[in-house]
Amino acid sequence: MKYILLVLSVFCSYLGYSQNCNHRLRGSVIDFHANTPLEDATIKLKNTDKITISDKNGIFNFEDLCEGTYTIEVSHIGCKTITKTVKVKGKTSVTITLEHHLEELDEVNVSGKSKTKVTSVEQSISKEVIEVYTDKSLGDALNTISGVSSLNTGNSIVKPMIHGLHSSRLLIINNNVRQFDQEWGDEHAPSIDINSGGQIEVIKGANTLIYGSDAIGGLILIKPENYALRDSLFGSTSLSLNSNGLGGIINSELTKTYKSGFYSRLQANYKRFGDFNAADYDLTNSDIESINASARFGYKSFEKGFDAYYSYVNNTIGILSTAHLGNVNNLVRAINTSQPIFVGDFSYDINNPKQLITHHLGKVEAYKRFQGIGKLSLQYDFQINRRREFDRRRQNFRDDPAADFRLFTTSLQPNLRIDAFDDLVVNTGLLVRYQQNDAAGFEVTNISIPLIPDYDKYDAGIYFTGNYSLNLNTEISAGFRYDFSRIEAEKEYKLADWEENNYDELFPQFSSGMVEDFEILTFPEFDFHNISSSLGITRYFENDIQFIFNYGLASRMPNVAELFSDGLHHSAARIETGNLTLNKEVANKFILSLERNNQNFGFTVSPYYKYINDFIQLIPSGEVSESIRGSFVKWNYDQVNAHIFGIDIDVNKKLSQHFDYSGSLSVLRGDNLTEDLPLIHMPSANFSNSISYKNENLNQLSLSLTQYTELRQNRFPDYNFTTFDPILLEDVYVDISTPTDAFTLFHFNSSVRFKISDRSHLNVSFNVENVFNTSYRNYLNRFRYFADDLGRNVNLKLKFNY
Repeated sequence: MKYILLVLSVFCSYLGYSQNCNHRLRGSVIDFHANTPLEDATIKLKNTDKITISDKNGIFNFEDLCEGTYTIEVSHIGCKTITKTVKVKGKTSVTITLEHHLEELDEVNVSGKSKTKVTSVEQSISKEVIEVYTDKSLGDALNTISGVSSLNTGNSIVKPMIHGLHSSRLLIINNNVRQFDQEWGDEHAPSIDINSGGQIEVIKGANTLIYGSDAIGGLILIKPENYALRDSLFGSTSLSLNSNGLGGIINSELTKTYKSGFYSRLQANYKRFGDFNAADYDLTNSDIESINASARFGYKSFEKGFDAYYSYVNNTIGILSTAHLGNVNNLVRAINTSQPIFVGDFSYDINNPKQLITHHLGKVEAYKRFQGIGKLSLQYDFQINRRREFDRRRQNFRDDPAADFRLFTTSLQPNLRIDAFDDLVVNTGLLVRYQQNDAAGFEVTNISIPLIPDYDKYDAGIYFTGNYSLNLNTEISAGFRYDFSRIEAEKEYKLADWEENNYDELFPQFSSGMVEDFEILTFPEFDFHNISSSLGITRYFENDIQFIFNYGLASRMPNVAELFSDGLHHSAARIETGNLTLNKEVANKFILSLERNNQNFGFTVSPYYKYINDFIQLIPSGEVSESIRGSFVKWNYDQVNAHIFGIDIDVNKKLSQHFDYSGSLSVLRGDNLTEDLPLIHMPSANFSNSISYKNENLNQLSLSLTQYTELRQNRFPDYNFTTFDPILLEDVYVDISTPTDAFTLFHFNSSVRFKISDRSHLNVSFNVENVFNTSYRNYLNRFRYFADDLGRNVNLKLKFNY
């Protein structure tokens, strides 16, 4: 009897338990952006055998569940698998949202062209290519892209150009912050450490409205690395040694990431070179010393995150001694001789003339996603740029800068990305910016009128851009932007110059009426309204072929150098004079591109045309100014109507399992339509060919030989002139226009990788630039009048990844 009661008790307990397992879990799976149901999502109840699929309405059901807590695992093609804990009791409902655009949360390694849909002509430089140029400048790395060249001042100051345009006609975006470091000067290279970025993109078309309205030339986008969400600690230390300049760079970086979404990164380097050398002689006082550092900290998840970034750049750059001459006779002799007038012994000393530049950049950005709408982000950033330029001066002024600028820039930018629709993405945002230039350093330099005056600048802008997929093969984009800018300056003019330029009648409201020592104090104020727009179409065809059309209307106000320059721009070795009557530039840009993105055989053919109304140019006046600071040619700003057109061609071909070929060709023509002359300082036609060998089984061995040829620029304006030489007591002919001859250079690159442990390896690179030690002068080098460009350089790079 006792055993029968025990069995009945267990049976009743089982019945009671089974009777409680009639609970139900009903749920829906939807897209976070569009609030639309996701069909065929897989839903599992972990630690059970229950699994189901969502229907066309995104609905799923689990029946006959016991009361308790369950862990649901939900997956869908194109989405990140998520888990969710649910307490089930009675009829329980749950809504699960999945995200289809999680690529921005994953680590992305890009080489070559982007595979995402775009409606502008874009080219990228990967992290691997950046490492090749670790001891060089941003401009040097960008020169590897067709249609991109550089305006050089010697070998250390390299200013990027896209389709013949540079300075404030290019937007440089550094970690989502528009770079402001007195970019108006021809010899003011961007204060950017190339090692702080993870990828560089060049946009040649008009899809730049999110960043600004004045990208007449194009956009250079420096992106940080994107980290995967996992617990990890990794870093690298690299050393680069060079024979030319007997120097190099040491760079180190360390990154920590967490599965929770937090990440941090520290990076720093030190670069030092002595006098560089041309093929046949040293380039005296061409040294450079640089200290750079950056720090990044942030958190990212699908719904929210933030990113804080700070970078510091400190450059000391020597200016070629022979570029600063004492009289007209020396100037003419320097231009007409094959070697510099002065060649000293090799040295690491950076003497006057030189530049001392420091740049601070800070940014804080935060974002929040809203279901059914999109992503709202807010960014605050600031920059502090200080530039000191030292001339050859008398002993008692030797340590005082001849120019001392302090530029402060700060901005606030909210942006809303609306991606709740399947085929449409809209970006809209605002910009508020303030900028202040302080030329107070001139008060102790014994120079009464600074080259660039004190000024305050106020900017405000609004933009709308949209990308719409008509179907799987066609995408269009359009955008509109309006910007308002106001400049308030305080500047002294020589009274004779003020009246000679007729400013006393054109701008009487600027005059304070205060005249002292034949100088008049003025307060110029200007307002500018800029409207820009863009339209792009991309069509995809079979065999990886796509066609891109892009049109852009861009407006650019005159920069402060073009308006107010007044005196010696010592690092450019010339006298510059601004023009208060300048209007804004308005450009219409057209670019086409036929592309085939294929590793076996790919190509890009991109013709373009730009018509620029009121194009601002800086041209020689035909005069030489002599003072105790030396003898310098005078240059003035004026405006003309102009057009620039050309074509960029890139080809890549896989020759065999291990051998690849790549080549490029760029042809450009620029015309001053107002005066029926060629535009000054336009790049000449150039082409390159490269053969590379790669073998993954031989420690990832890589070998390549590259040929680069630049043809002579036969289209140039003739601004040569005669001037009186007080030493020879006669007129002399000053040839500052005739271009240099064509040249061809060969470069060799090699690298190999050695495994140190499961988590570390060593990369060794051996490279030779200008293999045959060719003597040449580049037409776009500002110091081509005085010396050759660089000779052969043998480079050894060691990079330890851990």
